[in-house]
Amino acid sequence: MGCGNSFFVVLVTLSVALITYNILISARAPLKLDLPGPLNSSPTSKISVDPIIKMPVDKSSGKAGQRKRLFHTAVTASNSVYNTWQCRVMYYWFKKHQAGPNSEMGGFTRILHSGKADKFMDEIPTFIAQPLPSGMDQGYIVLNRPWAFVQWLQQAHIEEDYILMSEPDHVIVRPIPNLSRDGLGAAFPFFYIEPKKYESILRKYFPVEKGPITNIDPIGNSPVIVGKESLKKIAPTWMNISLAMKKDPETDKAFGWVLEMYAYAVSSALHGVGNILYKDFMIQPPWDTQLGEKFIIHYTYGCDYDMKGKLTYGKIGEWRFDKRSYDQVAPPRNLPLPPPGVPESVVTLVKMVNEATANIPNWDSWR
Repeated sequence: MGCGNSFFVVLVTLSVALITYNILISARAPLKLDLPGPLNSSPTSKISVDPIIKMPVDKSSGKAGQRKRLFHTAVTASNSVYNTWQCRVMYYWFKKHQAGPNSEMGGFTRILHSGKADKFMDEIPTFIAQPLPSGMDQGYIVLNRPWAFVQWLQQAHIEEDYILMSEPDHVIVRPIPNLSRDGLGAAFPFFYIEPKKYESILRKYFPVEKGPITNIDPIGNSPVIVGKESLKKIAPTWMNISLAMKKDPETDKAFGWVLEMYAYAVSSALHGVGNILYKDFMIQPPWDTQLGEKFIIHYTYGCDYDMKGKLTYGKIGEWRFDKRSYDQVAPPRNLPLPPPGVPESVVTLVKMVNEATANIPNWDSWR
């Protein structure tokens, strides 16, 4: 056991050394002082985009006769019941939409950072990553995410040229095309990621010589579609900066549970990878009520309603769906549907969970 831990410490140390080298090299690269957009594209590009607001006008990648730009979907997870039932539901809907119209969804991998196999290896394509050495995450288990991606990108054979970083609590509601363009990633903008507000803190990790703080996009690492080769450069830096941020009391206090999201945004900017901020990437019930043309439902928030369909957020409702209710045991099949008046987004989510659990074999067998 001691030798195993020492081995992983060595791996982490080597990765940190490589990361530091990458940051130093990138610091000498020409600066990109403006936001990604049309001015950074080739003169012949058809792209017309405001990267802060919407997708490029050009959506021609799905037209007949054109080569698809497939992306590989990767989801990091622990071996907890809580993460596992979400992954099973997520993978069910991935398979339903993988071959759908305009889909550029390639392969799928659950990156299991528990360090050992579980009973769902045959159900979900899985790569086993080692967790950080004991104590290194300081109780913030999310720090295992960038380290897991570093291992996967270094060790796995990934056929696709692009990666979609997704999460267990994502439900894919329609086929996803490759939303990235011209070297830019495609990412969902989070209103609570505010680089300008925290400029004084972020300058510890993104020095002035790298350009304006607006080069850091208001994103996390998921959902993000990004080129595989770009992510191979970003991931070690993401890991290194996540660890450095967690060790710094001021940064840790300021960013809290979104610390690792800031770390990814900074790392992407350090490597000159801008992102198209695509608001239609996903919705987050109960705040987003309509499905529209979105691709993903992210059920991170609890949904609580009274029997008249009124939201009672902050108070347990007469009807509720909250993933945290199922942290020790998976949700049963055939969850009760919301009462009349509850928004489409919540109704769709519960129906999709019910369809998945009804069709996944051995849903009730977990141990």
